[in-house]
Amino acid sequence: MTDGDVRDMAVPHTSASTRRPASVRMRLLAIALLPTLVIMPIFFVITAVNWSSRFDNLLIAKVNGELTIADQYLAQLLENSDLRMQAIADSAAFVERVAAQDSNSILALLEERRAELGLDFLYYITAEGTVLSSPQLADELGLTKWPVVSQALAGHGSAQIDVYSESDLRQVSDELAETARIRLVPTQAAVPTDRTEETRGMMVHAATPVQGASGRGALVGGVLLNRNLTFIDTINDLVYPTESLTEGSQGTATLFLDDVRVSTNVRLFQNERALGTRVSAVVRETVLDRGDVWLDRAFVVNDWYISAYEPITDSFGNRVGMLYVGFLDQPFRDAKFSTILTFAVAFAVIVLISVPIFLRWAQQIFAPLERMMRTITKVEKGNLGARTGVENSGGEIGRVAAQMDHLLEQIQERDRELTRRVAERTQDLEEANRRLEATSKQLVVSEKLAAVGEIAAGIAHEINNPVQVIQGNLDVVRVQLGEDADQIQTELRLIDEQTHSIFLIVNKLLQFTRPDEYAEGSEQHQPAEIVNDTLPLVQHLLSNGHITLDLELESVKAVSINRTELQQILINLMVNAIHAMPDGGALTVCVVDQNRDEKAGVLISVRDTGVGMEPDHLKRIFDPFFTTKQGEGTGLGLSITRKLVERYDGAIDADSTIGVGTEFRVWFPAN
Repeated sequence: MTDGDVRDMAVPHTSASTRRPASVRMRLLAIALLPTLVIMPIFFVITAVNWSSRFDNLLIAKVNGELTIADQYLAQLLENSDLRMQAIADSAAFVERVAAQDSNSILALLEERRAELGLDFLYYITAEGTVLSSPQLADELGLTKWPVVSQALAGHGSAQIDVYSESDLRQVSDELAETARIRLVPTQAAVPTDRTEETRGMMVHAATPVQGASGRGALVGGVLLNRNLTFIDTINDLVYPTESLTEGSQGTATLFLDDVRVSTNVRLFQNERALGTRVSAVVRETVLDRGDVWLDRAFVVNDWYISAYEPITDSFGNRVGMLYVGFLDQPFRDAKFSTILTFAVAFAVIVLISVPIFLRWAQQIFAPLERMMRTITKVEKGNLGARTGVENSGGEIGRVAAQMDHLLEQIQERDRELTRRVAERTQDLEEANRRLEATSKQLVVSEKLAAVGEIAAGIAHEINNPVQVIQGNLDVVRVQLGEDADQIQTELRLIDEQTHSIFLIVNKLLQFTRPDEYAEGSEQHQPAEIVNDTLPLVQHLLSNGHITLDLELESVKAVSINRTELQQILINLMVNAIHAMPDGGALTVCVVDQNRDEKAGVLISVRDTGVGMEPDHLKRIFDPFFTTKQGEGTGLGLSITRKLVERYDGAIDADSTIGVGTEFRVWFPAN
């Protein structure tokens, strides 16, 4: 073989050896840069998109909760209107005038009560169709067309939202019709219309039955919601208290008649409310046409808002308007964009700093490997004395073969340690997460109870006035009857006791909101005696529900407790038992002496034969705001009952079986 042959054979060999280091270099560079330049950007984009979606869902959940508060306020407004009508109808002054059939004095009383309560109209209609009204109605015919009025004449009081036409409003007064009139303002994205003004009025329409000398009548009152800024501003203050939104955003609330804003704090300009503007076509179709709740971004007058709309139905069951709450969307979008931009800039800075470091580390790895490849090539050519020249300073490359098993053992041990640390850290995170969830639930309950307490304080103050009127008129009745009052002494005493009970309940409501301003003591009472005194308060429910009552009052011991609070506990448990037997049944109330933990006490048992409860429901019955009576209960009854029982060192528990019934047991220590 000649030297030329040797050179010809060496050329392809040398070419292959020069390609190998390049391949190793590229692989090491790819390994070093792929996580930073490819995987991390993809991860960042996925994280940003997911976070943005969760942020938007959080905003929707927030506005949904705010719509619930607004809806509850509207429902409370209707309930209060019904109660006010009942209070007027049950007042001694009104009953006396109706019994005397004194039209002039009835009219004077109606005018006085209408002014006091801020009603737009208040009238009394008899079974024969005679109408006494304040102000005087222009046309008294056709009043029974309203279901609220016809139901009251049939003996069922209620309060509903009704829409009055312009002629209906002018029947009350021209001034009321002019107040309701709203000029329509051309609105972007609204359904096209030829109308130029809205002349109808949305009314809170309340009526209660009255038993007169000539038969059953009805007391009817109403308040116009068109331009009722106090109503809408109250909703806005409840839903959006100070500093409840991010800087730059603002909360809004609106009442719609059909698709027209008739009461709103949305602004056209700085100081001009957007009365007469209309909702967008897509919202109208969703809420008014289909009857669904809208929870999404929506264009409101002149900007985008995170919005919630729900339909409002009148007493005829027709969808006649909408209730809306929402807050400006742009500040939240700006905050979201600013957050994502900050993370993107931080990510870019990290990449710019880390890439040169990764390249330097890669150079420290592939440089010795290239020298090793050149050495292997030399050995293949026959140079058995070739050396890499890499200093064996104890590094991984120089000792890879000899240290392989040792390194594997170290890696395995480190993996065990890492797994143990991850498990500990995971356990710590799970515990922290459980605490966070518990804290979040407590915050939600605290917010709800704060709102309930604020409303309860207002209601308590409002109840004091009619209670004082009742008590005062009762004293007048005694004076007027003189010795004849002895014939109805029992009834007068019951009225005194129940009026006093109302007064105590009002004080409890005020104590709930301002406990530092009130203090109460307790007296010795026999629970068996209080059960007998409480039964007349629920007797009408027992009779109407075809429920038989079985009493087992064997206790003779007394407990230290406030009498009214014990009545409240008993009424709550018995009313719940009655509601659990819609088709009738048997209610058993048992009071016996029973010792617990070597302490003398009294056990009160309330047992029904109702529908029973699921085990999951039974576990939550004492949680605030939990209720199985959807649309009928607040979920506070049993929670408050447990608080009252625990206040006097008592205990309460329950057992229930589906289809068999439920038993509540309350135990108090005896003295």
